[in-house]
Amino acid sequence: MYMMWGSGDSLETTMDLLTPKIADITAEGLSLSGDVTAEELGLSETDAVVQGPLAVGLDLRNVEGTVCVTGVVEGTAVRQCVRCLQEFEEPIAFSVRVAYEREAKQAPAVPKREDHRKKQVPPAVDAEADERNDDTYYYAGDHLDLAPMVREQIILAAPMHPLCRQECRGLCPRCGKDLNEGSCRCPAESRGGPFDVLRTLRPKAD
Repeated sequence: MYMMWGSGDSLETTMDLLTPKIADITAEGLSLSGDVTAEELGLSETDAVVQGPLAVGLDLRNVEGTVCVTGVVEGTAVRQCVRCLQEFEEPIAFSVRVAYEREAKQAPAVPKREDHRKKQVPPAVDAEADERNDDTYYYAGDHLDLAPMVREQIILAAPMHPLCRQECRGLCPRCGKDLNEGSCRCPAESRGGPFDVLRTLRPKAD
């Protein structure tokens, strides 16, 4: 069940947290909170593995057609340690701060007669218009679709190199034993200096 609270309203109304109506989002604000599942967000196992539902709390405000969204997402993710390859649970807790702009409608192209007497000037390229702000999303119609945004934020919040713990010893490169469970029986590998390879390439004196 998803709860909606309008600013100044005491009436609680159940609704879909991920697809609020634009008409319900006013300048005074709209607060949404509830639990969502990985399936509802479209999260696949290659994106992120979460355990149980995620708690989402969002505040939405409509400022002259731009919907500002702030809030928090909390839950539990299942990661794989890059050192020992064991799965471990990690709390998810991050803030959301994004904006939704209405998608501009493209006017139909009207063919124009070309005047070959005029010098052809290449159109100026607006670099700023070409670059999209990562924190800006676009909507069309009467509802927002928040699922793709929340899904993307969860993926971006995942660590590049997840570790079960900072002192993880990883796996033995020879036998593959998890060194967190104890040392293996492999002999200690002697490490030479950085110039040992050059010494082997030096021609022997006669």
